[in-house]
Amino acid sequence: MTNYRNIPEQGTDPEAVLAQLEERRQGDLKWREGRAFSLVYNAGPAALDLAKESYARFSTENMLNLDAFPSLRRMQTELMSMVAPLLGGDDTTVGVFTAGGTESILTAVHGAKNWGLIRGITEPRMVLPTTAHAAFSKAAAYFGVESIRVPVGSDYCADVDAMAAAVDHRTVMIVGSTPSYPQGVMDPIEAMGALAQSHGILFHVDACMGFTLPWLEQLGHITQPWNFSVAGVTSMSCDLHKYGYAAKGASVLMHRDKAVRKHQFFLTDDWLGGLYGSPAILGTRSGGGLAGAWAMFIHLGAEGYRRLAADAFDALCRIEAGVRAISGLEVRGLPQTTLLAFGAATDATDAPMFDVFAVADRLFEVGGWFVDRQRPPDSLHLSVNAIHKGFVDEFLVDLRSCVAEVAGRQLEGDHTRAYATLE
Repeated sequence: MTNYRNIPEQGTDPEAVLAQLEERRQGDLKWREGRAFSLVYNAGPAALDLAKESYARFSTENMLNLDAFPSLRRMQTELMSMVAPLLGGDDTTVGVFTAGGTESILTAVHGAKNWGLIRGITEPRMVLPTTAHAAFSKAAAYFGVESIRVPVGSDYCADVDAMAAAVDHRTVMIVGSTPSYPQGVMDPIEAMGALAQSHGILFHVDACMGFTLPWLEQLGHITQPWNFSVAGVTSMSCDLHKYGYAAKGASVLMHRDKAVRKHQFFLTDDWLGGLYGSPAILGTRSGGGLAGAWAMFIHLGAEGYRRLAADAFDALCRIEAGVRAISGLEVRGLPQTTLLAFGAATDATDAPMFDVFAVADRLFEVGGWFVDRQRPPDSLHLSVNAIHKGFVDEFLVDLRSCVAEVAGRQLEGDHTRAYATLE
């Protein structure tokens, strides 16, 4: 394999370039074979082909100016219209397409800061549980919003009383998750909505991992209120490149109405290039992500999404039962959707019985299984999606074997691997 340090003097034939690309990804994660419980979401070959093709067709169109590309404006309008009722919204619910959950969250926090400034809050705070996504901390760092993280209960759900105690006159927003990423549990959105209303502040619900929820709700698996149907919820983020099975990056930031959404907009004419406006963080955005998400909605339809959600939920339930049956493992919290976290049980001194990160090492070495590692406490995390339904038994066989090996030999795992890298 050729390693490049400088741009080559002579160009290379397109087919040869593509061959080099294929060569470079030979060592990548085998997610198409159901080995990835993180990062990639797979609805099968037909959906993957459509996602790739629809993205490619609009990859060079630019969402910076929708007047130039009315096709993108129409697709965004239609997509927002389709998403709104799935999140409990109505005809007044509005949104914007973003490049991913992080941009959705950053934009929501930026909007909350602007909302507070109008009310004279110059040192804004947001209150959120420790389970809320790391992107909220990133937004706090970027925009100068103080992040007040409140410990969760023993069930890993947000502690509403503790959050209420943290709210003060500088608070512009509280945050809940449906579900939270680390343990896959649902925060008590109704109680949190009442808290937000009592203080007259914004309430953002992060459903970036929650596009399964509309379908699981229709299937009877989710019964607690979680979206705009709850009074007090003012905005929601929801990723379509996860359980919407669209090509990356595709997310939406939805607002209860235009009065809430207007605070996220950026407008300036303070340069020599004319009026510049942006509804979210990015300026130039490829139209590929939007086209891919729109295409997936039209391709799968409600019936297809219900089937995929049912398959993912079935796989999750079978894996959870299998994990609970393995001596030495315990599930973290009570998973309610398609996310599962588990780790080593503790002994009489509250010390883990073995290093669960060593189990992750062996899972990858033995079967190519890729799982997230998170702490505290040390846990393995699975984002179970539709493709995993056919691999549950194989995974559990390898998991059982790896746990026995690690516990028997007291192997030490790699504690340096992270959810995301800085390279």
